[in-house]
Amino acid sequence: MVSLVAAEDAADLGGEKLVRIPLLRLVPDDTKFNFFQFRRFSFPISALLSILAVLAYFHYGLNLGIDFKGGTLIEVQAKSGKVDIAPMRATLEKLGIGEVQIQQFGDNEALIRVAQQPGGDEAQQAVVQKVRAALGDTVEYRRVEVVGPRVSGELLGYGIVGLGVAIIGILIYLWFRFEWQFALGAMIANVHDIALTIGFMAVTQIDFDLTSMAALLTILGYSLNDTVVIYDRIRELLRKYKRMPIAQLINEGVNQTLSRSVITHVTVTLALIALLIWGGRAIHGFAAVMTFGVVLVGTYTSIFIAAPMLMYLGVGHGREAGDKVASPSVAGAPARP
Repeated sequence: MVSLVAAEDAADLGGEKLVRIPLLRLVPDDTKFNFFQFRRFSFPISALLSILAVLAYFHYGLNLGIDFKGGTLIEVQAKSGKVDIAPMRATLEKLGIGEVQIQQFGDNEALIRVAQQPGGDEAQQAVVQKVRAALGDTVEYRRVEVVGPRVSGELLGYGIVGLGVAIIGILIYLWFRFEWQFALGAMIANVHDIALTIGFMAVTQIDFDLTSMAALLTILGYSLNDTVVIYDRIRELLRKYKRMPIAQLINEGVNQTLSRSVITHVTVTLALIALLIWGGRAIHGFAAVMTFGVVLVGTYTSIFIAAPMLMYLGVGHGREAGDKVASPSVAGAPARP
């Protein structure tokens, strides 16, 4: 009998012919990286990027999507050959329906955005019929979304309120779950992630719609989960090592959770890249915002911003003297902050 087992479990199956398969380890056990020292670079870089993100927001503004601005979105696909944008734009401009934006995707697909029409929901429905009549059967209509002015205003209001309630709820939960310093550190990290993501959306002019709002909430949750895992380990170490310098203790906490953070990050990254490439236009904005917020910002913030910030918030100060357990060492960690 032949068994395929992991190398570490092979010794438990005596008597059988074993084929040893080495375990895949993305991160070695017991790493000793000195993450804390990178705060001298990560803090000023993040501060600069946050300022640039705010400036980008006020300079470019957000490209409000149909959900928040109101109007009509029509996705079409040419039935034969490539979609020709120029004659399509000329045809629609003759309808006198106001601003018309056409964006081509691939060779045979296009998104048509028609500005909100005066006259309420009936006027929005009427413009769809005009576009269909003008383009005829040359294209296949794959998606039609119509949002009236009253609905778009309500969606934007509810979206902002929902985002604010989520942030306040997270702050209250962390305050009770940990201490106020942990709650404040996690919230600063989350605000940093949201600010950079909004700056990214302002620069790239990705549609800011309900899917983007969902992406922001998801980024909040992902970044918070990553931060809480590290904070929880740091809190355990605070109870265990009473005299270990706080910088060394933070390094221990990050290193002990590094394998979990990397594996989670790689898994999420692969899923988001797949969505970004093959997810289609309907979720392209969501996938792009998530990729930036989760892959490029979230994990970086948890390790290089949220963790070292605890020292500046006073975590670990005034601990009682006397080690209960011998302190492990972290290569390169400073003796005392």
